[in-house]
Amino acid sequence: MSSTRLSTSVACVLLLVTTGCSQGETKSAQSIEAVNVNNAVAASNNISTLRIGYVGSSEPTGALGWAKKKGILARELQKAGFKNITFARFPNGPDLNEALVAGQLDVGSLGDTPAIVLKARGQETRLLRISQFNTTAWLVAKKNGARSLAELKGEKIATQKGSYMHRYLLGLLAEAKIAKDVKVVHLMTTEAKAALERGDVAAYATSSDMGPFLKSQGFPVIDSSANHKGLSGTSLVVATESFLAKQPDFPQKFNAILTEAAKDLKANSEEYYQYHAQATKYPIDIIKVSFPLKQVSEEPLPADGVKLLEGTKKFLVSQGLAKSDFKLTDWVAEEK
Repeated sequence: MSSTRLSTSVACVLLLVTTGCSQGETKSAQSIEAVNVNNAVAASNNISTLRIGYVGSSEPTGALGWAKKKGILARELQKAGFKNITFARFPNGPDLNEALVAGQLDVGSLGDTPAIVLKARGQETRLLRISQFNTTAWLVAKKNGARSLAELKGEKIATQKGSYMHRYLLGLLAEAKIAKDVKVVHLMTTEAKAALERGDVAAYATSSDMGPFLKSQGFPVIDSSANHKGLSGTSLVVATESFLAKQPDFPQKFNAILTEAAKDLKANSEEYYQYHAQATKYPIDIIKVSFPLKQVSEEPLPADGVKLLEGTKKFLVSQGLAKSDFKLTDWVAEEK
């Protein structure tokens, strides 16, 4: 039997749940995959379920996705007493936040901006890990349109509000001193290409993978966060305090799982890239450009990631997008 399978039978159930997007205007499918680690134990009254939410493609990517695919997650969490693991996919961070607030999730994997905004609202979450850092955001223009930031004055620029791309765009416009000269509107990433083709928006601030993809489709790149200090993003893993109160040793155990997965995906990079490309539906050459493995953290709090995260927090507070300030050290979950 392969290492990705458990000695007990595994049942996978796919449920489709309709959930409103953050703007309340469009609907998107939120898929929940329930993995029953041990059917025999699940029939008892001592079921322990871990509910994980993530933002993105049909399957989680990075260390979390690899831990799931390779069976590391199920194997180690079963040892820790969890008999069931559920995965819920969300189109964006704000929607995942609402699920955390509603008590529908125990753990969330999301971008820095929505995670910080939620914490600054006074919600009781703890930071478990910076799973990826220096994630690039891109500013892509419509064809036959602007070729520089200056040419975007008086134009409409879209992005997925509440995301790390949104924070990048606001920081970029502030640096260029044109924040008051453009209109920033919300648009989901899935709708960006069509909007640029129609000319509905002059430019779109997009994610690390869609940026290179749009470039390959002939859309001109005006800028990327790689050109600016402190404007790239980080991906975080957070947990609710109510969950951690019941599972005080969870941070240490979960971080050990993600560290193992991070090292394994780097050691098996070609296999990992095939998985990532399949999950996101982007060509593998785009994935290799957008997801350099050096961005994947093998430790919970890499120094460069912490520095980026602190800068993002300060910016969001200064712009009034985060309601209150807090110390990152107070946010970090204690490993026991």
